[in-house]
Amino acid sequence: MSDIKVGLFGLGTVGEGIVNVIAKARNANAEIKRVCVRDASKKRNVTLPKEKITEDRYEILDDPDINLIVEVINDPDAAFEIVSEALKRGIPVVSGSKTMIARHLPELIKLQHENNVSLLYDASSCGSIPVIRNLEEYYDNDLLLEVKGILNGSSNYILSRVFDHNEPYEKALQTAIDLGFAEADPSFDIDGYDSLYKLIIITVHALGVYVAPKDIFTYGISHISDFDINYAREKRVKIKLVAQVVKLADNKFTMFVMPEFVTKSRYIYSVDDEYNGVVIRGECYDRQFMFGKGAGSLPTASSILSDMVAHHHGYRYEYKKMGYSDVPQYTTDILLKVYVRFSETPVPELLPFAEIQERYVSKSVNYVIGEIALSDLMKFRGVLDRPDVFIVNFSRFFEDLDQ
Repeated sequence: MSDIKVGLFGLGTVGEGIVNVIAKARNANAEIKRVCVRDASKKRNVTLPKEKITEDRYEILDDPDINLIVEVINDPDAAFEIVSEALKRGIPVVSGSKTMIARHLPELIKLQHENNVSLLYDASSCGSIPVIRNLEEYYDNDLLLEVKGILNGSSNYILSRVFDHNEPYEKALQTAIDLGFAEADPSFDIDGYDSLYKLIIITVHALGVYVAPKDIFTYGISHISDFDINYAREKRVKIKLVAQVVKLADNKFTMFVMPEFVTKSRYIYSVDDEYNGVVIRGECYDRQFMFGKGAGSLPTASSILSDMVAHHHGYRYEYKKMGYSDVPQYTTDILLKVYVRFSETPVPELLPFAEIQERYVSKSVNYVIGEIALSDLMKFRGVLDRPDVFIVNFSRFFEDLDQ
């Protein structure tokens, strides 16, 4: 008799991985009792008895034998309905839905407290890397200064093909789609939103503060050009899509997602292909680095299984930092040093740079390097969204410590 009786929502790439991982985990003592899918007639890459598959969510939610919900569906609205209903009924949940969690985390935390039930979601942030549990337990004090890294495997794979294998960007993008590292519509990954949602979740556990997606500057790599790539090569750096949350002082922090010029001295310089890499920095322990596959069927499913077993042993998130008396306040009132490439758009006239330090002009392409407030990047986002414009951040935080 299994101790963990699972009601699984979703049988896509990750759902199939969960079926396979549970079958291989000899000591997990878990079984999938029923699976809810959108289309029960669809052919799958895993074999389950027909009676275990349903299209009716209530066949799982109403089953008194099921003692754990595992949710890995693509629709964030439906995921929230399922997860919130389960929590209201006192059924614990393990979820991998980063978009749903990032959009609704305050509500989900409230439901956990009101119904004395747990929701675990380590798989939502970095696939196989247990960053949430580490932030909750090992870094559960106010000494943490920064969490920074590569949180999206798809964009990182594309940039790795560009910089390590000299592939054109468009070819690298198509290869990522063909291999299943990116969706047929890759915008969620390459425009930075996957990294954004992960960063929001990480920030709650790192600093105890929730910031809504709309309030965070997010810029991806879809406008990158050969000129930008060659500029980075000439400077002997790589361009990586980097998400970061940084404590500026005891009472202030900032966070954003942007392409960044990464030098060889940085840990994330060598994080390539579909891997993720997370740097955690603290006042008394400098930098610690976590590396692993950030996506994919089996890595994500392994993280789901870890949360399942952790719940079985009584583990739950305590959100300790949200109860601190002096939680830091979010700010965009900081200066960043950025490179902005453009052709037709008069960027120096449209963006309110505090200082322009370098300017390059030619017939076909131009760029400026200068300092600008993060709040102004958000305010003038329409300029940056023009197709001839691309922006890259220069790392400034803790530079003197990383040489």
